[in-house]
Amino acid sequence: MVKYKKKKMKINTDNKKIEEVLTRGVEEVFVFDNLKKRLGSGEELRIKLGIDPTGPEIHIGRAVVLRKLKQFQELGHKIILVIGDFTAQIGDSSDKSEKRPMLSKKEIRKNLKNYKKQIAKVINISKTEFKFNSKWLKKLKFQETAELAESFSVQQMLNRRNFKERIEKERDISLREFLYPIMQGYDSVITKSDIEIGGSDQLFNLKAGRIIQKQYGQKEQDILTVQMLEGTDGEKMSTSRGNIISIIDEPNDMFGKIMSLRDDLIIKYFILCTDVDPEEIEKIKSDIKNEKLNPRDAKIKLAKEIVFLYHGEREAKKAEEYFIKTFSKKEIPTDTQEVQTIFGEKLSEILLKQKIVPSISEFKRLVDSESITNMTENERVKEYNYLISKAAVFKIGKHRFIKIDPIR
Repeated sequence: MVKYKKKKMKINTDNKKIEEVLTRGVEEVFVFDNLKKRLGSGEELRIKLGIDPTGPEIHIGRAVVLRKLKQFQELGHKIILVIGDFTAQIGDSSDKSEKRPMLSKKEIRKNLKNYKKQIAKVINISKTEFKFNSKWLKKLKFQETAELAESFSVQQMLNRRNFKERIEKERDISLREFLYPIMQGYDSVITKSDIEIGGSDQLFNLKAGRIIQKQYGQKEQDILTVQMLEGTDGEKMSTSRGNIISIIDEPNDMFGKIMSLRDDLIIKYFILCTDVDPEEIEKIKSDIKNEKLNPRDAKIKLAKEIVFLYHGEREAKKAEEYFIKTFSKKEIPTDTQEVQTIFGEKLSEILLKQKIVPSISEFKRLVDSESITNMTENERVKEYNYLISKAAVFKIGKHRFIKIDPIR
């Protein structure tokens, strides 16, 4: 039987493509000249990205780095995606103002359930090498861990901005949190990565990979960090903060969340979250500045582009039509969810059962911010114990509707 060698994908060394990879949405490249030279050499490089499954959904902030990974993949390089099923238990302290709780193995398994399916919305998973870092990290003996820890000093760890702030505010720092960058660095040794990419908040952890690779006699990886994306509240997008736009959000929800963004984030979202050509983005920026383009119209284009990426052209067009009809013309959607309930039941309990709000605390937050409206009576819900006494349509937040019909 004749065996054929698997044909290697040709490496794209086009200068314009490389320049876009190294600049679009990029915060820092370390070491820039070396990386640019290697990308132009035609050498197949191993590009590593680590993702901890700290939540069940991947949001478009996390997708920024996945999209950068896709760019390297399109150049023909080898993608190594390290799923941090072990490091997720330890908890990454990067940019955290409080001690991060340890996740259980059960929580991690639950979060991982649909990870590959979500990642496949961004990169070609058939050409991606998936690795789970529990495979090697759980085998490390105490002596090996101690030897790895010898590469770092306590002063280095305490000089991290978030640790400094926590000390000033007399907030706990767990010794466990010191171990995280060491473990992420060891991942780079195992995967023999040439380049590691991550968010700008990951720079310390990524540099740890260089230190530990050097300790093991490997060539030190180059580093590329991407800009961080703000969420719907203008703060850094974070699952724990609850300000995310998930890549598996329903098209109408995704569209509505993007339309609620601050105007000053429009251009950043175009750069980080879409494939729109840089020249077109510059024109949008100029037209907004010169008042030739209404920011609302720019956001409609932005929302349509993002929904298109994750749901396709047909759903993007439908979401645009739904938004314009519902929010511009102040109409109640014809496909509003309808539920029957008993007379006098609490609104909070109905919304919980229908999974429209995830918790009572979230319901209370919506009430406090006057974000729940009885559309039938044209009144805001201002009581936590609001009771349903007659049929009405409720608007929850900016883009959810429910019709409730009580039975006596």
